[in-house]
Amino acid sequence: MSETIHKAGFVNIIGNPNVGKSTLMNALVGENLSIITAKAQTTRHRIKGIVNGEDFQIVYSDLPGILSPAYKMQEMMMRFVDESLKDADVILYLVEPGETKYNTDIIERLSKVTIPILLVLNKVDKSTEEQTALTKAHWSALLPNAEIVLISALQRVNLNELLLKIIDNLPPSPPYFPKDELTDRPVRFFVSEIIREKVLLLYKKELPYSVEVVVESFKEEENIIRIGAMLYVERDSQKGIILGHKGSAIKKLGTESRLAIEEFLEKHVYLDLSVKVLKDWRANELYMKKFGYYEK
Repeated sequence: MSETIHKAGFVNIIGNPNVGKSTLMNALVGENLSIITAKAQTTRHRIKGIVNGEDFQIVYSDLPGILSPAYKMQEMMMRFVDESLKDADVILYLVEPGETKYNTDIIERLSKVTIPILLVLNKVDKSTEEQTALTKAHWSALLPNAEIVLISALQRVNLNELLLKIIDNLPPSPPYFPKDELTDRPVRFFVSEIIREKVLLLYKKELPYSVEVVVESFKEEENIIRIGAMLYVERDSQKGIILGHKGSAIKKLGTESRLAIEEFLEKHVYLDLSVKVLKDWRANELYMKKFGYYEK
């Protein structure tokens, strides 16, 4: 670790689903660590990305979108958000133009915290001046202790201004991670997230939310990495959809996943996908813990 770092802290990104949290996380870190799709609730876990400068270290966390839990998995996803309000040094609350929806409990808690809050208004490149002004007024009334920053994460507008404000609010601290680390998650986790992202993109309606991906084997050889992954679903009918007619759907899923994993790992990959029914796994706390839906 570098002895020159004298500011470090945990910067947690929260907000409603579909406001671009993962896009912002990836833009700030400079790597695609979080799933980005047009579907809501794509982030299930707390994903950390580490950024180092000459005299600072920022540990970003992309959190699941704030929602009212409908089943056990969503309850445990919301625990990540709850914990993030306790251990953050800086909170980025991400909203977009015209957004007025909020969770009363979260807002009440944020209004009482003493840590810095940056209210980040995203997608300003798609907003009119009037809409931006109305959105700022709405959220300023809810969180008067927050400083507002206007950005476009996708177009990288004002990201440097946001970075400078984050650094300015970091507490004095030695680094938490070695300078060459990009994340606290293992490679297997990101491989499973890549496959899950392809599931979200290739399959329709609610099916992707019933799928959990677990990398069960990861063997590195000289010229190839051999990966075996299990896709867990809740119903026999879902297994049939994942497989497709004569296995056509899972073959396409495997091809697109393999290509993305090869790009991520920069090495040839052999990918073997299997499907298993685990009835009502999203409602079972034991399965939730097995799949990592809790803070270690």
